[in-house]
Amino acid sequence: MSGRARLALAAMAATLCAGCALLPLVDPVTWLFQAALLLALVTAVGALARRVPLARPLTVAAQALAAVLLLTAVFARGQALAGLLPGPDAVTALVELAQDGARDVGRYAIPAPVTPGIKLLLVSGVLLIGLVVDALAVTYRSAAPAGLPLLALYSVAAGLSQGGSGWLWFLVAAAGYLLLLLAEGRDRLSQWGRVFGGPPARRPGDSDGGRIRVRAGRRIGVLSLGIALLVPAALPSLSGGLLGPAPGGAGPGGGGGTISAVNPLVSLQDSLNQPEDREVLNYRTTAADTREMYLRIVALDQFDGTAWKPSERTVTDVPAELPRPPGLSSDVSVTRINTSISTAPWYAQNWLPLPYPADKVDLPGRWRFEPEGRTLVGDRGQNTHGLQYQVESLQVRPTAHQLATAPPPPAALRQEYTKVPDSLPAIVGTTARQVTRGARTAYDKAVKLQDWFALYGGFSYNTEVRAGSGSEAIARFLADKEGFCVHFSFSMAAMARTLGIPARVAVGFTPGTRQPDGTTSVGLKDAHAWPELYFQGVGWTRFEPTPSRGSVPDYAYPDPAQSTSTGGPDRAPAPSELPATGPSAAPSCAPGEQRTASGCAAGVSISTTAPPGGGPAPWALALIALAALVFVTLSTVPLLWRSRARARRLAGAPGSEPTAHTLAVWQELLDTGWDYGIVPDEALTPRSAAARIIRIGELQPDAADAARRVATAVEQALYAPQPAPPDGLAADVRLVHAGLRDGAPRALRLRARFAPRSAARLRWAGASRWSALRRRCRNSRPATTARRLATTLRTTGWRRNERA
Repeated sequence: MSGRARLALAAMAATLCAGCALLPLVDPVTWLFQAALLLALVTAVGALARRVPLARPLTVAAQALAAVLLLTAVFARGQALAGLLPGPDAVTALVELAQDGARDVGRYAIPAPVTPGIKLLLVSGVLLIGLVVDALAVTYRSAAPAGLPLLALYSVAAGLSQGGSGWLWFLVAAAGYLLLLLAEGRDRLSQWGRVFGGPPARRPGDSDGGRIRVRAGRRIGVLSLGIALLVPAALPSLSGGLLGPAPGGAGPGGGGGTISAVNPLVSLQDSLNQPEDREVLNYRTTAADTREMYLRIVALDQFDGTAWKPSERTVTDVPAELPRPPGLSSDVSVTRINTSISTAPWYAQNWLPLPYPADKVDLPGRWRFEPEGRTLVGDRGQNTHGLQYQVESLQVRPTAHQLATAPPPPAALRQEYTKVPDSLPAIVGTTARQVTRGARTAYDKAVKLQDWFALYGGFSYNTEVRAGSGSEAIARFLADKEGFCVHFSFSMAAMARTLGIPARVAVGFTPGTRQPDGTTSVGLKDAHAWPELYFQGVGWTRFEPTPSRGSVPDYAYPDPAQSTSTGGPDRAPAPSELPATGPSAAPSCAPGEQRTASGCAAGVSISTTAPPGGGPAPWALALIALAALVFVTLSTVPLLWRSRARARRLAGAPGSEPTAHTLAVWQELLDTGWDYGIVPDEALTPRSAAARIIRIGELQPDAADAARRVATAVEQALYAPQPAPPDGLAADVRLVHAGLRDGAPRALRLRARFAPRSAARLRWAGASRWSALRRRCRNSRPATTARRLATTLRTTGWRRNERA
């Protein structure tokens, strides 16, 4: 094998070694084999071009053309000319696929699935780097500068990777680069001819001087690689994401150091949008009830109008016993629990998940303690990678009465945690005051805010909405009423601060799912954010405004016997029920009088063009009557459609299958809950959805049993080999409907009857039919019809001439 051929193989191997750093980013890793095959073909094209030989620029151009043709054949074969040539359609398809890949990169957390767009980015990136390396090292015979594109490829992978084995991929990439340098050295050495000072009888390739130079090159390479590995390990590392890997953010050693701010929005949204719910950690606890086992990572207590983030605070060594939580008095009931936590090997970030408030933590490694937020942060690269630790914590169980009668917080704490930026839109504070109208205590206001977001405000949970956490994002969320936990928690905390209630946002995980072996598993989709409000005597207290997520704490249900709220509705009003911000309408005056600032005064008649008989013209009366008729008709459409849909679903179509009838009844149950503010969650199982309706709707035992029976029938219809015939499901749904109606406030009952939320399905069906009608109209345009008519006439005339 010639020296140039060895150099080309070394360039390809170096590129693939650097590309291995991309392996932790996606799953599976089969894309690398496809990239290796395409790179081998491009390398072969370069070898043939150099053997012809072609000029150096033409050689690089031939390889680039081969790369484009190969990418077109692999990723846009259906749109390419002859399956290979990149025509306009193929170029458009490749551009769209690359855009999809860029969106997928921002959407998924690591390791991301290998979607077609991501595969295109990976394969084309490796192919491009391989082409540049081959051109520099082989075509232009300069291997040293080829390390720059290899370094760029590794740097992109290292900057995105969430694994704790970055040194391993650096070692692989560096070994590939050294292999390339060694191949170039051997190629140059073989062209030196006779080595100076060597015996004349020996060939240059077999001389001791040649072997000495090769051995010296290897030693230099090993020494350089060792220095490259050791120096970065001794230097401070960069901070990373909140839910992804993050090296230590604390200062080195001693009792000082600070932690810097992080923004959890993107990482949290990526975790919730993962197609696979990978396990982050699991734990075993002595707590009898795990509903309150929220695992808290960090508290975001600073809101500057752009984002919520943690303040930069001093960290100290982790004490043997953590200080008592601020504001917690001895009158509040607490239960001490012990929890053993194990994190997944791939989960690596420098904030430690802990139940709040932790009292004692036993864990290995270098960790620092931030007293204000009661969080633990890794020091000098320490993270949660494959960690096992023990936590002793308190389950604080205040009563609604203790929260309602809490004294005012300290002035310094109130001043710090009620700050809102000047850029906060006025609608945030106005809406907060309107929602909490009639509430006299901070606790009553907090509960009203929570219920408005979770139950009665018309909000829906959606992780696909545009991210944002600043002032404008909060205002947009209050208008669109669609978002995920970050939007709900950030908005409630901001609104609470405008009401003078100290508030912050906690980020972490919900309690997870109980396993048969007694442990509890916490996955990526359990990532969550929730507001914490401060009450003197209790401390920082969790609330849950996000619908269909987590659990509402027991103390967030007001005790009617102890309620201090007077004059307000039992539940927070819907936006349409909120009072206008302007002055109220004045009382009407007697006929012939006008309303003035001082009262009613005699009116002054103004001549009009009305008929002599007085009153409006007949055509005006007809228009008014028609407008009234249209208004009444449109306002009754949701009521009529809902009644018809309910009757059709519960009665069942004649001759329909039992499974279809069961699913129709289940749909009616979900829509009934939706009418009463319980938005359906398609991600829940039937049993979980029924439990959610029972919990939020506060159903009585009979209605709750009916909901469970319907859920069981649905599971049998979907999964049982021979499902039992449905019996009495319609009656069960009616019983659940009655239970929701009896437990709802009067305003909500009227809303559910005359303006049901589930009537949105009617709007969706109308939009779908309108889209279908537009497509039919585009396919049958007048020009198309005229052409068809002309063709028919020509065909008919030709046939008549033939017969003649």
